[in-house]
Amino acid sequence: MSGTSLDGVDVVLADFRATTPLLLGTCYCPYDDDLREALLLLHQPGYDELHRAAMLSNRLSRLYAKATADLLESTGILAAQIVAIGCHGQTIRHCPEPEKRYTIQLVNAALLAELTGITVVADLRSRDIAAGGQGAPLVPAFHEAVFKSSSRHRVIVNIGGIANITNLDPHHAITGFDCGPGNSLMDAWCLQHTGRNYDQNGQWAATGQVAPALLDALLSDPFFAEMPPKSTGRELFNLRWLEEKLQFSEESPEDVQATLLQLTAMSIAQAIGTYCSGAEEVYICGGGGHNSLLINRLSEIMPGKKVALTDQLGITIDWVEAFAFAWLAQQAILRKTGNLTAVTGAKGSRILGAVYPV
Repeated sequence: MSGTSLDGVDVVLADFRATTPLLLGTCYCPYDDDLREALLLLHQPGYDELHRAAMLSNRLSRLYAKATADLLESTGILAAQIVAIGCHGQTIRHCPEPEKRYTIQLVNAALLAELTGITVVADLRSRDIAAGGQGAPLVPAFHEAVFKSSSRHRVIVNIGGIANITNLDPHHAITGFDCGPGNSLMDAWCLQHTGRNYDQNGQWAATGQVAPALLDALLSDPFFAEMPPKSTGRELFNLRWLEEKLQFSEESPEDVQATLLQLTAMSIAQAIGTYCSGAEEVYICGGGGHNSLLINRLSEIMPGKKVALTDQLGITIDWVEAFAFAWLAQQAILRKTGNLTAVTGAKGSRILGAVYPV
């Protein structure tokens, strides 16, 4: 899994033979600055896009293959023992608008199958989009499979580059949607002003003050008022979007960072309050779970709810999403559906992914 944070590749070795899925091993391969910058440039129109995208697909696939090999070596498992690789690829464009609707993830799945000698399941979002859905988020079906309680109303919040929620109400159908920016705006602002890729534990944000007028301007974006199903990405929430909101503002960089952290927390809390009425427990996963200031802020603005990490449910925050795409690959191999129509808005359940047999 390589997500909208553009920080690297998360790989898990998952065993689905038992009733409870098992995580047998993990591996993380970071992106170097050159690769990250090249991927960021493809999020916007530019020169020779097709060639650059093809070259990056090959480069990413070689990195995916290396990460797979490193994981297998560390666990002592042979490639021949692996049923399939579920490869999400790197999203560079996601357009959920009804009259356009497409999504692009970079990966050369055929090359990855050749390099690893393992069957690959890729292009996991397109079938849902073809069926009229948003193609995202896809992780709620996995959240239901591994985190749902028969008695407790839980919400799972994945805070990656974008934040999404899964509403696990034991008495109603599972719902979920992207609720706004997760780490992407904070990371981009931090890099621009400090040279660091992210604000560790929110330490820089903690030196600033939330700017109420700016926060209101950010929250006034129509996306936050849209009803689910909905999804978003860097196409909307990027530095250009932020700078438009800052045109008439005079906040210091650290005050902007503090406000961006509050934006992430408020958009998550408002989404839960509006669409997850009665939720008792909120469990966080994704890179945002490492931002202690953000987690504390969520606890403050959602009094009465338990706010914790998915570690307490048996899966460490860093590996939930990669685990989910391994599960989606298994669904495809077994010819089982992987989307939830109440989440994506697709007109029916669909088997997701294209299979590249070894």
